[in-house]
Amino acid sequence: MLILLPPSETKSGGGEGPPLELDRLSFPELTSARKELIDQLVTLAADAGASRAALGLSEHQDAEIARNAVLWCAPTAPALRRYTGVLYDALGAGSLRGAAAGRAASRLVVGSALFGLLRAGDPVPAYRLSAGATLPDRGTLGAFWRPRLEPVLTELDGLVVDLRSGGYTELGRLPGAVTVTVLTERSDGARSVVSHHNKASKGQLARLLAGTRAEPTDLAGLLRVLRRAGHSVERGEHPDELLLVLRI
Repeated sequence: MLILLPPSETKSGGGEGPPLELDRLSFPELTSARKELIDQLVTLAADAGASRAALGLSEHQDAEIARNAVLWCAPTAPALRRYTGVLYDALGAGSLRGAAAGRAASRLVVGSALFGLLRAGDPVPAYRLSAGATLPDRGTLGAFWRPRLEPVLTELDGLVVDLRSGGYTELGRLPGAVTVTVLTERSDGARSVVSHHNKASKGQLARLLAGTRAEPTDLAGLLRVLRRAGHSVERGEHPDELLLVLRI
């Protein structure tokens, strides 16, 4: 089982690892695409105005441009320590211990607008590039990544639980992956799609699945694991959709 996570806009700074070496990253099929985007971001960082326009930043976020300027020489940190925010706080991968930590390291994969796919321990620098960015003379990142990323995604083994948000799904689709929709249900039975608690709920779900001893191979097995853990889950309208229901 693999759990495919979205990245985060916010990223921790610094790091104790050496500068970025692309041949140390997982999924080496993506190396040339990664280099192409990194080189463009570094070049683009020399023009603050163009960087703001391409990346959707304000003048108050120029520190993000400075991060891109030093992508090749900045210190690195493992991907799961680099990404921060609500989902990663709820995941709390750093607090997993022993066998659970080992399972998480092998099961968690991050979909990235800059790197395509990353394993949990892949060493990367802080950067700024979201799925919705449009780099000069390149078009959308979806158009760039889909032909490069989808062949790699289809080679992933076993059950894949895809927790990526819509923008990152557009970078590379994976037919047959289990998707998760988080809903709230009021006492009168009315349901609505969650926005505020969506990331936290998916982070908690990812933590459970990353560390569990169980090895579900299909949606039915996944439902059993989640129900045993006390989650209210059911099948959605689509064959590979799972509904996580939060009762309020």
